[in-house]
Amino acid sequence: MVTRTVDLRSDTVTKPTEAMRAAMATAEVDDDVLGADPTAVRLESEVAKIMGKEAGLFVPSGTMGNLISVLVHCDIRGSEVILGNNSHIHIYENGGISTIGGVHPRPVNNNVDGTIDINLIEAAIRDPRGELVYPTTRLICLENSHANSGGRCLSVEYTDRVGELAKKHGLKLHIDGARIFNASVALGVPVHRLVQPADSVSVCLSKGLGAPVGSVIVGSKSFITKARRLRKTLGGGMRQIGFICAAAFVAVKENIAKLEGDHKKANLLAEGLNQIDGLRVNVAAVETNIIYFDVVEGSKITAEKLYKNLEEHGVLVMPEGPSRMRIVLHHQISSSDVQYTLSCFQQAFTGEPEENGN
Repeated sequence: MVTRTVDLRSDTVTKPTEAMRAAMATAEVDDDVLGADPTAVRLESEVAKIMGKEAGLFVPSGTMGNLISVLVHCDIRGSEVILGNNSHIHIYENGGISTIGGVHPRPVNNNVDGTIDINLIEAAIRDPRGELVYPTTRLICLENSHANSGGRCLSVEYTDRVGELAKKHGLKLHIDGARIFNASVALGVPVHRLVQPADSVSVCLSKGLGAPVGSVIVGSKSFITKARRLRKTLGGGMRQIGFICAAAFVAVKENIAKLEGDHKKANLLAEGLNQIDGLRVNVAAVETNIIYFDVVEGSKITAEKLYKNLEEHGVLVMPEGPSRMRIVLHHQISSSDVQYTLSCFQQAFTGEPEENGN
């Protein structure tokens, strides 16, 4: 019988805190489709201010936030967006930019650290002289932190260089900032500076920050005006959303400060896992709250059996392939949870828990 659950599948699994629930219960609300929900307006203004942009718009999900942003920038069907081949937009968002927006993706190889070589981005930009046969490049998308690279962070210097390239060619730059605050904290760079070159940013509030629902997209006032109309088109216009935004506002105010602790616990867990014979972890690549690990071929237990064994002990992880799994730390994972998790892994491989497991 499972007596303890440590849910490490994602940072999206957090439950609303008591402060969030209290804020939701007392939130001032109105009809947001009519642009009158005061709590939504307060959240949008606060996130835009933090990100150094003119305006913001609350949307139900990061996927919708990215889709709206791409469609605002690529408002002519047959436009092309340059993005990483291992990016969330390209892999995990149902191909929406193509199926809904008629936007053509131009994937370029991501490096192991989540970056894309500048020269490869530039080489992917279509020559306008070939407009008779080519799609027209209008947008570059980056992702920071980069989830499939293990939460690696794109530096401000790198982002600036991509921004300069975009301006040189008359293109727009969008940043998928699902975990942009994790990147900001890990790099020690203010978040507004990290996204300064971007024309738009999608900021997820329900991942590292632990809000129950939603993202805010930010950009210029004209960008947000167009985005609001697209949100309605996509079915994302909601009415009294203030009670949701109230919880998100608490997340922004209270949980950014907790991210550094999440990162420290992730490093501690990664180092512990890497010491277990049969597991392989690139500890140096754990920059934020995401850990990828592999079950070494020929080890005493298969990845499938390990997954089931952990689940039986209440430790939930995310399978990523035949031998690979993912762990994501969040503010509701304690130091005790980390030690318990290490103990469960140790027991799965050796039959004996670590002494500090509890």
